[in-house]
Formats: sequence, C-alpha cells, structure tokens
Amino acid sequence: MVRGAHGHDYRAALAMSLLYFEGQRSGRLPPSQRVQWRGDSALGDGGDHRVDLTGGYYDSGDNVKFGLPMAFTVATLSWSVVEYRDRLDAAGELGHALDAVRWGADYLARAHASAGGGGEALYVQVGDGDSDHSCWQRPEDMDTPRTAYMVNASSPGSDVAAETAAALAAAAVAFTGADASYASTLLVHAKQLFEFAKNHRGLYHNSVPSAAKFYASSGDEDELLWAAAWLYIATAGEEEYDGYIAGATNLGGVRSMFSWDDKFVGAQALVAKLVLQGKLPGDGSHAEMKSNLEQFICNLVLHGGGGGGARLSPGGMLWWDSWNNMQYVTLASLVLAVHADHLTAAGAAAALRCGGASLPPARLTAFARSQVDYILGTNPETTSYMVGYGSRYPAEVHHRAASLPSIKSSPAKVTCKGGFDYFSKGSPDPNVIAGAIVGGPDANDLYNDSRQNFRQAEPSTVTVAPIVGVLARLLP
Repeated sequence: MVRGAHGHDYRAALAMSLLYFEGQRSGRLPPSQRVQWRGDSALGDGGDHRVDLTGGYYDSGDNVKFGLPMAFTVATLSWSVVEYRDRLDAAGELGHALDAVRWGADYLARAHASAGGGGEALYVQVGDGDSDHSCWQRPEDMDTPRTAYMVNASSPGSDVAAETAAALAAAAVAFTGADASYASTLLVHAKQLFEFAKNHRGLYHNSVPSAAKFYASSGDEDELLWAAAWLYIATAGEEEYDGYIAGATNLGGVRSMFSWDDKFVGAQALVAKLVLQGKLPGDGSHAEMKSNLEQFICNLVLHGGGGGGARLSPGGMLWWDSWNNMQYVTLASLVLAVHADHLTAAGAAAALRCGGASLPPARLTAFARSQVDYILGTNPETTSYMVGYGSRYPAEVHHRAASLPSIKSSPAKVTCKGGFDYFSKGSPDPNVIAGAIVGGPDANDLYNDSRQNFRQAEPSTVTVAPIVGVLARLLP
C-alpha cells in the first residue's frame, strides 16, 4: 500500500480511476471487461448512416456520446500516459491505461468515416441530449433516438475536428513503442483531420444544433493550436505544425482555466516543454506561450487562482464554478505536475519566476498533491469525492447506469419513465461506479449527496482522465 502525507493510497486511487473508464464504455464489451455490472449497449449506433459508430464513451451520467468532450478525454488520458508511462508501468496499470486510450481512439478513428475518400466527414455525436435527459434508463435498455450527427465541408466543425486530431495524435504518441502500426494509423487520421479543420472553419454546434445546449464551443483557435502541438510531437518535429504555432495570431494570453472548451493552457504546456527541451526556439510565439503558461501557474500557486478566475475554498480547493468544478481542478493539477517535471528536467536555470518570487518545481508538485488529497478526503467534509475510494464517498451519484439495478441481476427492462422511480428514491446506488469523480463541493466546501443534485453529483470522463497522470506522478 502506497500512502501520501495524508494517508492516501494513490495506487488504489489510480487503479480505480482507470476502472472508471470501463464503467463508461459504450458498445460490445470485451472479454477483459472488469466492471461486470455493465453489459453491451448501443450496438446499432451509426446504423442511420450505414457506418459503425459503436464503442467510445458515455461522457457523464447520461447515455449520449458527445464527440468534443470524448476527444478531449482521449487527449488528456493519452497525455497522462505519455508523461508518466514508466510510473504507470511500475504500478501495473500501463496496460489498463492503454486499453482506456484505445477504447476511445478506436471510436474516434471510426467516426472519421470517410478518411481519404471523396468527401471528408467526422461524426461528432450519437444520441440526442434532450430526449436522453427525458429518460432515466440503463445504457443497455435505451430506446431513445440514436441519431448520428456529422460535420463536413459544407457543415463545418473545425473545433471538434481539431480536437479529434489532437486526441488521435496524442494517442499515437502514447502507443509509440507499444503498437507502432496502430500509432501510425491514428497519426494518419490526425493529420487528415487537422487539414480538414484548417480548411473548413466553423463552430460545430452551428452545424449540429443538438450539441449547443450541452457542449457549445467558444472557438476553434485553441483546439487548432493544441492539435498542432500534439502533431509536432507525434511527427517528431515536422515543420508544418511548428509553422502553424509560430504563425498563430491568437496564442490565448493568460487563461483563467484549462477545460474541455479551452485548451490554450494545454497547448502552452506542450510548447513550454518543447522549449525547455531545446526542440523549439525560446523566442517569438514559443516564448509568449511559455510565459502565458507560467503566469497561469503563478496565479494558481501564489494567489489561489486570484487574477486568473479561480479562488481557494476555505478547505483549500481551487474553485471556479458551481457546475462540475472538479474537472478544472484535475486538469490544472495535471498541468502543474507536468510543468514541474519539465522544469526539473531542464535544470536549475529553468526555475519558474513569478514577479519577484521564485517557485521551485517541488512547490508546483506539492500544490497539485494538495488538490488530489482534497479530492481523496482531506477536506472539511472528510469525504472522498472519488466514488469507491476510502470509507466515505458519495452514495447517490447522478449516473444512470450506477443508480439502476444491473441488467445482470435485473434483466427486466427499465422503461424511460420507470427509471425515475430510482432517480428520486433517495437511496444509495446499487452499483458503485468506482473511480468516478463527482462534480464536487461548492465554494464553501459543502456537498449535498443527492442524485438530483446534478451540478455536484454528476461525474465526467473529462474530470478523471487528467488525474490518471497526477496519481501516477504522486507514486513514490
């Protein structure tokens, strides 16, 4: 058992975080499936377009497959693997991490259905949020519409196409050395999707109005930069991708958060690493991106986010928003952990300067650790916000599959409206969605454990993907 300063078992939490992705799987489950209370689901996805869109992940506690957060999940999960492969391997979790990446990457590659064909297209959603939210059903029982939505040259979605390019390029890096042929296939898709995104600009939710209420995009410049950075890494320095970064007119400035809708911080962190490694020059756009990243980090560590959109709760949690705040916490923690390691690798001359103060890398890692420890139970509620971890954790998670009896034990169909009897029951979930991280407490560290409290009680794949890397980093 590996315990941190507050007695936390990071190895157990890491194992659970990867188990969570198996609970979120859509499609035909493999023989290696460990989350046994789940069954096959959505096996006809893509049938309305005569393409195979089975697989992938349900994004949160519902049964829609949203392409933008799914791609971001694959990208940050891959980043966790790329940075901490050796630590994941030493913990015996590298295989599970690569399985989780592959499950998402396989789907994203299939969603790029006409790669290399006459007309480029990317399927970016399966299912409809409104009809899905009007039902409370297990994924295995779904009878809501499974409409597939696409972007193409005439109905563009450069944001989601670039994010999918970033995800597949990052996954290609994660699989380099493990499965070279697979990595090569993913990289081909990533390159094609990046070109598609550059050449057909437009926000995807204008082409797919069904997505607007749930995952509307604020722009595409961040995704294009993030994709270009990952492609530069995946291609071992092809000039085209640095050329895109160097010529970009919007480098993001100093951001207030890193999120599924705002990837500038991620792109800045990748470029900063390349600068510190001497693989990109430390001037011009590259220097500006590195400086912007470091100001973001200074705001977090020295000012608790002050000046940057966040603040510290009384119990020490970074707090941005009342709706799934933990997604921003885990993403910021990954950035802190990786940049600390990049500074350490670059040597003493690369110390982080925050005005007149100097922040040693260990200070960044310690801050990331404090956020992880808060999630795992070092908080005023003495509750773990990772389901299944510790002696006390949320019992009523806003998650359809977890809150309804397993189809394995109760094969009778749960109807669209019949499921709401369980939704409103106010009793613990019959299935533990181990490794899920709920939205978390409010700005005053208060948490209401109620299934109906979706802002605090719903977990999401974008929240768990980055903590995989941070937990691996915190292992001794």
